[in-house]
Amino acid sequence: MPDTLNLIIWLIAGVAGGNAAGDLLKGHYDLGLGNTGYGAIGGVVGALILQTLIPALRGIDYGPIIGQLIVAAVSGAVLTVIAGAVARWRQNR
Repeated sequence: MPDTLNLIIWLIAGVAGGNAAGDLLKGHYDLGLGNTGYGAIGGVVGALILQTLIPALRGIDYGPIIGQLIVAAVSGAVLTVIAGAVARWRQNR
């Protein structure tokens, strides 16, 4: 089970990644406030999966925290892009 600090790090990094992906793809995958929500969910889920696969990234130290930040931001961005693509596909269908 993650610490509260880890959860906060994952949420913040996921939100940053989701909003960055939304800004980069503005007009193509416009989710509005959904960028923040999908980014937060993606950040938490991605970092949680990573911690179960790579136990070395558990804990609160510089290495694990940097790894968690990167994975949470990337997974938040990926989930935001996937959700935007699905929303666009559903609109065009």
